[in-house]
Amino acid sequence: MLRVLVLVSGGGTNLQAIIDAVAAGTVQNTELVGVISNNPGVFALERAAKAGIPAEVVSPKDFPDRPAFHKAFMEAVDSYQPDLIVLAGFLVVIPPEMIEKYERKIINIHPSLIPSFCGTGYYGLKVHEAALARGVKVSGATVHFVDSGTDTGPIILQKAVEVKPDDTPETLQRRIMEEAEWKLLPQAINDIATGKVQ
Repeated sequence: MLRVLVLVSGGGTNLQAIIDAVAAGTVQNTELVGVISNNPGVFALERAAKAGIPAEVVSPKDFPDRPAFHKAFMEAVDSYQPDLIVLAGFLVVIPPEMIEKYERKIINIHPSLIPSFCGTGYYGLKVHEAALARGVKVSGATVHFVDSGTDTGPIILQKAVEVKPDDTPETLQRRIMEEAEWKLLPQAINDIATGKVQ
């Protein structure tokens, strides 16, 4: 069984997509061993509790400095002994020592077709605002391995989503979630769990 740890910062819609896919058997050979949030009180933690998945909060605000947070964060991650770490809307920079330790064992979902609209500063609605400002006709989502750069790791899966003329950043974000993100992330986990992706 692939031991999967999910890292979240907010509502946890991608987490829910993973929970549902594991429960439905579309993601095979996978156990969701834990959820870590950097924010207390987010809905993702309720989703984890409802699904019976251990969850905890490790917030940078609870530590005097970044090194202290990184140490506690790494200890929390290590305690789950994950085979795969999934960043599902996790808005904290991953410590370099964690990227090194879990090389090719961390994946991220990004709400654009990388290499477009990615890198530092491109997250959440900012990605969709930039896509609309540029006038693209197609956007989408990408699942990739995490490396030491921002959104620069090897791409695992991508899915294109049409941009409609009357789209707002919010409507585009919602459509990309529904049509791409919630499908791609479970598929990527299944592909790793079943050995299709090394």
